[in-house]
Amino acid sequence: MTYEEFIESAGISTEQLCREIYRANRGKIQIKKEATVVRNLNRIFEATLKLSNEKGFQAMTMRDFSRETGLSLGALYAYFASKDELLAMILGQGREMVGRVLGEHLRAARGPVDRLETAIRLHLYLTEALQPWFYFSFMEAKNMNPREKEKTIDSEMATDGLFAAILQEGQACGLFRPHDVALGAGAIKALLQDWYVKRWKFSRRGISVDRYAEFILDCVMSYHVKDRREAPATCP
Repeated sequence: MTYEEFIESAGISTEQLCREIYRANRGKIQIKKEATVVRNLNRIFEATLKLSNEKGFQAMTMRDFSRETGLSLGALYAYFASKDELLAMILGQGREMVGRVLGEHLRAARGPVDRLETAIRLHLYLTEALQPWFYFSFMEAKNMNPREKEKTIDSEMATDGLFAAILQEGQACGLFRPHDVALGAGAIKALLQDWYVKRWKFSRRGISVDRYAEFILDCVMSYHVKDRREAPATCP
């Protein structure tokens, strides 16, 4: 699967994230016309990213949001009651979307080799499609309120756990080399994070997400899989 094929099949984008934020928070958002809400949530999200890069999320004020989005203070309060509520909407729905899409593809994968490749490729494709969300979540983790910080840490640990479980399964089947599972999972996660945290570096070099995916897969599979060419789809 290529990135283009993934986008065509999954329909993942920042706009879709904003649409899902609206649908999950209909009871809180006072505006009821979906097209208007999605358009303005996208403006609010872009303003959140810009302001967080300039001064940090905790230092932002509602007047900053108003000035950056062009929406009045009254209009902003129709979407969220506080910055913490906005943060919970953006992060919570993003985590839900990523977990859902990743889970759907992993359930269709056959065996640890296929699951490892799927997990790596899908994670990269999701971070490419939702790069602003991933970057914001990573950079603002230290400034979040305790509740959101704990959820972010739990999400990070869940990703590590996902890769560790796949590596453990492959080792139990005799398909993967007996390397340290925890270190292996952490190293994979670090390679994946590099894509969205330092996206500018790869853009300057003209490296596409598909090219980076193939590079990571070659490194990881060569290290963990005993014989990728002859590895069966499922455990013997």
